[in-house]
Amino acid sequence: MRTSLIVAMDRGGVIGREGGLPWHLSADLKRFKQLTMGHHIIMGRKTFESIGRLLPGRTSVVVTRQSDFEAAGAVVAYNLNDAITASSGDEEAFIIGGAEIYHQALPLVDRIYLTEVAADVTGDVRFPEFDRTQWTVLERTAQPADERNDHPHTFSVLQRNR
Repeated sequence: MRTSLIVAMDRGGVIGREGGLPWHLSADLKRFKQLTMGHHIIMGRKTFESIGRLLPGRTSVVVTRQSDFEAAGAVVAYNLNDAITASSGDEEAFIIGGAEIYHQALPLVDRIYLTEVAADVTGDVRFPEFDRTQWTVLERTAQPADERNDHPHTFSVLQRNR
């Protein structure tokens, strides 16, 4: 099984603001759906609560330290390793956030699906620093801003150098 991470961030690493996304990028949401459909998506409890529902066509795995946490229809795990183990029947599982889960997952993942937003936005959640020299860009596609996308952005697929 491949364990991948999927994230959108601005030039400064901002990934969230007040429990939500700090932009609207229709193309990024479409890409997220296309990539994750039919797969396990692993997220922290706060990310799950900010989404507010199960995403159709995917198996949600929620990581929490709260022993009494319940999420009808989702798999609950108490650490990231258990979440990855719960996803082991899948050919690719996706880590979808938030910042703490990303921090724990970065040393473990093989691939990053990265959306780089060409903007400097205000936010209160940042993606952790990572050494880009440890990664090879497999593909990169630029997307312009338009009526459905607040900012220009670039889709990249990064593969860990082994």
